[in-house]
Amino acid sequence: MSHERATLAGGCFWCIETVFNRLRGVESAVSGYMGGHTDNPTYEAVCSGNTGHAEVVQVSFDPDVISYRDLLDVFFTLHDPTQLNRQGNDVGTQYRSAIFWHTPEQKAEAEAVIAELAAAKQFAAPIVTEVTEATTFYPAEAYHQRYFEQNPQQPYCQVVVAPKVAKAQAKFAARLK
Repeated sequence: MSHERATLAGGCFWCIETVFNRLRGVESAVSGYMGGHTDNPTYEAVCSGNTGHAEVVQVSFDPDVISYRDLLDVFFTLHDPTQLNRQGNDVGTQYRSAIFWHTPEQKAEAEAVIAELAAAKQFAAPIVTEVTEATTFYPAEAYHQRYFEQNPQQPYCQVVVAPKVAKAQAKFAARLK
């Protein structure tokens, strides 16, 4: 079984990671940081906005079970790609919408999906998702991994994460583990 990697940023990594870990064909979805200029950034440093990193989720997946395009379809359902450097009340460059590609094929696929969504006027405003070559991935601190499963009663999880998870589970029910 050959696995590929996808690295996606769509606001708070807790939302994205929770959904991707529930999809068939996904071996793992790990919250972390990418796209900045500081080695080994901490959550606090990333939240300051001074490291240049985005909160990302790195997904290891089996392309024979779930395609990269399928992952992008889920990604564009989970966040608003028209919000520049924010998702709702989460504001800052660390919450930007970005696709960090690992291969030229991923870059082409990401650009094609964005063009298709724009042509279909899927969103009311222009898509601002960056398509950038992947750089070093720094896993987030242990307490961020599977955060929603460990903290379902936390207010942010109830108000922000849970509705996104419910929406994705309804739309992608056939793809769940």
